[in-house]
Amino acid sequence: MSIYLSGTLWVLGAAVISAVLVVITRRFGSDEVGEKNLGAGGSVFSIVAGLHAVLAAFILISLFDAANGAEEQVQREANSLVAVNWSSDSLPEPAKSKVDGLIREYVSIVVDDEWPRMREGEDVGNRGWTTLNQLRETIATSAPDGGWQEDRKAEAANQLWEVYQARQERLDASGGGISPVVWLALLIGTVLSLLFPYLFGGPNLISQLLITITLSSTLILLLFAIYQLQNPFSGGVLIPPDAFSSALDRLS
Repeated sequence: MSIYLSGTLWVLGAAVISAVLVVITRRFGSDEVGEKNLGAGGSVFSIVAGLHAVLAAFILISLFDAANGAEEQVQREANSLVAVNWSSDSLPEPAKSKVDGLIREYVSIVVDDEWPRMREGEDVGNRGWTTLNQLRETIATSAPDGGWQEDRKAEAANQLWEVYQARQERLDASGGGISPVVWLALLIGTVLSLLFPYLFGGPNLISQLLITITLSSTLILLLFAIYQLQNPFSGGVLIPPDAFSSALDRLS
């Protein structure tokens, strides 16, 4: 099921449930009680809805920034791998060939093993880190001949450090998500915001239906967007491993 169909079903479900509840409360509730609640409840509803809107907006902005940052780190990690390969191309054998082979192995691990795990929010294991450590040891123990190769060795080590940093940030982004405490606050705020309108009366059933359906659909849509954005490697963002596949094509 596509994300667009899922979101539409969420919103339609919320709208239908809201409409049914409005009809039930109008049928069995008291309009007089609703009118009495309107003045006092309006101010309380404004505070609750306002706090909930601020929380939801803050989380959405944070998730958008995190998704953009994760995509940038993926590009940075892949480009730094290419830079390591280009820098180590001037190293003497067997270091040159070993570095090239380890980089290709690392890309294969990231694309074939780590990416599916990141989509599911699972731990990626230590294979990638082990390969990077082997790369570091290979570069560090190489025996350059002359100043030019010394400079290339230093540049390869610097670029490998960039890979380390970008990799760690990529893994942090895939395993971050939203804490249970924040989800609890979001759900409670949504429930309270949806319940308050049923305490208010109104002279027009159609107006109350439109207001309630619009409110519930908007709140559910916000929750759906937050849910889809909490892992940038799955859901609505779904960052692909294309940067690593492109990097593999650029390796010498």
